[in-house]
Amino acid sequence: MLDRLTSIHPLLPATVGVVALLAFAYIVCLISKRILLSVVGAASKRTSTTWDDALVENNVFGRLAQFVPPLVVHIGISAVPNVPEAADRVVRNVASSWMVLVIVLTLAAVLSAVNAIYESRPGSKHRPIKGFIQLTRIVVYILGAILVIAALIDRSPVILFSGLGAMTAVLLIVFKDTLLSLAASIQLTSQGMIRVGDWLEVPQFGADGDVIDVALYTVTVQNWDKTITTIPTYRLISDSFKNWRGMSESGGRRIKRAINVDLNSIRFLTDAEVHQFKEFALLKDYIVTKSKELQEYNGQLDSPGETGVNLRKLTNIGTFRAYIYNYLKHHPKIHDRMTLIVRQLQPGSEGLPIEIYCFSNDTNWDAYEDIQSDIFDLICAIVPEFGLRLYQKPAGADIERMTSG
Repeated sequence: MLDRLTSIHPLLPATVGVVALLAFAYIVCLISKRILLSVVGAASKRTSTTWDDALVENNVFGRLAQFVPPLVVHIGISAVPNVPEAADRVVRNVASSWMVLVIVLTLAAVLSAVNAIYESRPGSKHRPIKGFIQLTRIVVYILGAILVIAALIDRSPVILFSGLGAMTAVLLIVFKDTLLSLAASIQLTSQGMIRVGDWLEVPQFGADGDVIDVALYTVTVQNWDKTITTIPTYRLISDSFKNWRGMSESGGRRIKRAINVDLNSIRFLTDAEVHQFKEFALLKDYIVTKSKELQEYNGQLDSPGETGVNLRKLTNIGTFRAYIYNYLKHHPKIHDRMTLIVRQLQPGSEGLPIEIYCFSNDTNWDAYEDIQSDIFDLICAIVPEFGLRLYQKPAGADIERMTSG
């Protein structure tokens, strides 16, 4: 049979043998892959651990099964008759490089599985390792590429490694962003500056939302309008950003807003109004304490004056501030262990600003906005009870009312 094929063409036996070897390697690959995956899949279902599931999901065993065909070709090429020595060497080199490539891809899959296993743990958001995994994968790819080339040209990889020294400057330029990102990832991760789930605000990149991924090269932020912003990792070290995690962990979210009171509506309280405000549960203690303080002060005056200009009196704006403070002090949604201030700001052309500075005890955005809105709904509605007016610039209806009057 061999002589008959040789008589037809000298290379025909070698060609038939190589084709048969490749077909046999393909069949062995299919069988080994099916057996390996079925055995591993059944074993992973019987166990309660998650690491084996991560290996299966990242196709580690599927890639490992790809090691069989080049191994069969590398061993079986010697059994093929009439193969020229040069062709035998080329086939072995290609098979060797193929095996190295399979090992590299398998290691990359293992690294992905390691990251998936780590991310399934509760503490993974505080110390993400995705950046380090990506860096390790890059190193594996570089070493694998050198070994593949060494196997193809049938040379020692040491020779190729020695040539890297002369290319250091070039590599530093090519991998500049990678090195900067590596240094930034180490700082961000080791110091806990950014974690998945943090609310990040980076105005220079238009980012304002939740961090959904921290990788080697980029930090991905999903903005509140559901758009995605990717930020180079090293830019978060060189530029400034705001992380709202401290607010979430503190359990209080700041309310800082002011209303403008018309300066022309500020005056002293009448005796009837003082008596009336004593009936307010939130003002009773304030009126009693403040009236006693003012009475003691006024009693020490030698000459209060005929018009009482030297006397201290209760004002509607001061009583209004006391009412707001006591209202917030007893509000169930205001944090009772954080700063609570109701203060006057610098008066100006738009009236006297009364600023409310406090913290809600619910940091969720929707609940926070409801709490803040409810507070200012009441404040705006209660202002006329103190004889005060809120300031606003004249609108069309105001001008029409003035001209018609």
